[in-house]
Amino acid sequence: MAPGVFDCLTARLAERAGFEAIYMTGSGVSITRMGAPDVALLSFGEILDQARRIAEVSSIPLIADADTGYGGPLNVIRTVREFERAGVSAVQLEDQDWPKRCGHEMGRKLVSTEEMCARVRAAADARVDPDLVIVARTDARTALGIDAAIERACRYVEAGADVAFVESPESPDEMRRIAREVPAPTLANIVEGGRTPNLPAAELEAIGYRLSIHPNAITRMIGRMGAELYAHLHREGSTHAWADRMLDHRALWDLFDYPAFIELEGRYAAAPAPG
Repeated sequence: MAPGVFDCLTARLAERAGFEAIYMTGSGVSITRMGAPDVALLSFGEILDQARRIAEVSSIPLIADADTGYGGPLNVIRTVREFERAGVSAVQLEDQDWPKRCGHEMGRKLVSTEEMCARVRAAADARVDPDLVIVARTDARTALGIDAAIERACRYVEAGADVAFVESPESPDEMRRIAREVPAPTLANIVEGGRTPNLPAAELEAIGYRLSIHPNAITRMIGRMGAELYAHLHREGSTHAWADRMLDHRALWDLFDYPAFIELEGRYAAAPAPG
């Protein structure tokens, strides 16, 4: 399981919870960084900057949502190389046309299978570290059906993808077909309230999935609980009743290694002036 993260705080929380990987969600970054839904407004530079910041505070593998690669094959090459230098462990590319949409919304437009295969080949050839994982996502299920989606996923694996991501299957039977028919490790995208059944990890593993991402579970929780906290504060004038549901001042600072920063600063402290 790779929970979704969108900033340094959520990345550190996921790592401390014991997960073995994290997933930088493009929609979560869009919502929290610029206050917009997942409608392709974030630039390559903004996504790269966020990925770099998250990778710097986390020691576990980071899967980065790289949308369509931000252009043609040359852009895909640059995207992969920059993400690799930023410390990302896996890069996810999809077969949508620009402007892209959330994978559980209607109105997604696809590029041809051949164009996506070219993206995958460019990505696979661009990596310097052979352990960098290329995740190929297809959004074909909603518009073209499960057969077309599986066929595309197989083609992307042939082109060099390490992991196949068929977006928004709509039943456990479709999910079983994906895991059975695609000749590569498969990824399940669990979106609360989305088009895909919200199955537990053990059931996903039994179906045959090797990886699951949970992109905006934390975003939705913060949205719900944050609204309740602010409503309470506005109504009551105090957060005292919420204290047992919060990290206190010291716990929050220690989550980001405050004692280590102070110790490091002390190494370079100037001696007091005499007299």
